[in-house]
Amino acid sequence: MDRPVGGVIVFAKTSKALVRMNKQFADREIEKTYWAVLEKLPPQDEEVLVHYMKKNQEKNRSRAYDKEVKGSKRCELFYKLEGRSKNYFYVEVKPKTGRHHQIRVQMSHIGSVIKGDVKYGGKRTNRDGSIHLLARSLKFTHPVKKTPMFIKANPPKKDPLWQEFLELKRK
Repeated sequence: MDRPVGGVIVFAKTSKALVRMNKQFADREIEKTYWAVLEKLPPQDEEVLVHYMKKNQEKNRSRAYDKEVKGSKRCELFYKLEGRSKNYFYVEVKPKTGRHHQIRVQMSHIGSVIKGDVKYGGKRTNRDGSIHLLARSLKFTHPVKKTPMFIKANPPKKDPLWQEFLELKRK
């Protein structure tokens, strides 16, 4: 998870569990859900985005391309517009792949920058240095017990934009 992003994170207690969790991530068996607050309305209310991303190691940035370029990797996510406030737009995002800064890059590429994300075109930083991207939940199989797991993080209570998003989801 990127440093300015909040939300769910999972740690393995044993090396055996870590190997099994890594396999679930590699095999795309883990369902990841993110929430984002966007500065501009996305072009569609919901859409599957497919791009090709290339990472620039020196600048710690990635770039999305509409067609495959040398050294790029395919990335895919689904987003759905969940609501809007006076100045912002709320989306739920489900990445299928897990590339470097993927959600940030793909949303910026379609013209819908995440609030506070100046690295990828945001108007200004958030006061605390965060961006309005939350790793909301993870669904996976427990690596040892083989039982279904669902872990969810609530957004920060002090942030009125996150609280408005939470209220939209409760309706």
